[in-house]
Amino acid sequence: MYYAAESSGGNGFFTLLIFAGFFVLIYFLMIRPQQRRRREVESMQSAMGIGDEVVTVGGLYGIVRGIEDDTILLEISPGVTARYARAAIGKVSKKADAGDAEATDGEASADPAKDAD
Repeated sequence: MYYAAESSGGNGFFTLLIFAGFFVLIYFLMIRPQQRRRREVESMQSAMGIGDEVVTVGGLYGIVRGIEDDTILLEISPGVTARYARAAIGKVSKKADAGDAEATDGEASADPAKDAD
């Protein structure tokens, strides 16, 4: 009986150590990567510009035509625009460059092969 009472005191500390290790493991495997992904999405959504090709979380492809505080105006088809929440943008598939900005202003492209398509 003397040995059983002595070993039970160390067993409680070991159980507490196992629970603490479990919570540390959960933090590094689940919570921390989720926070990092959330920060990346927020920075992507704040860095969007007019002319960027984006994909919404619902899978709709469009081109950014206007940006307000929390909303984005997407051109989903030539001449058809729709207003979306900024948080509904899942990813930027193609950033607008200087050549795309000129083409969207109604100017003809310099490459006649592209015009033939």
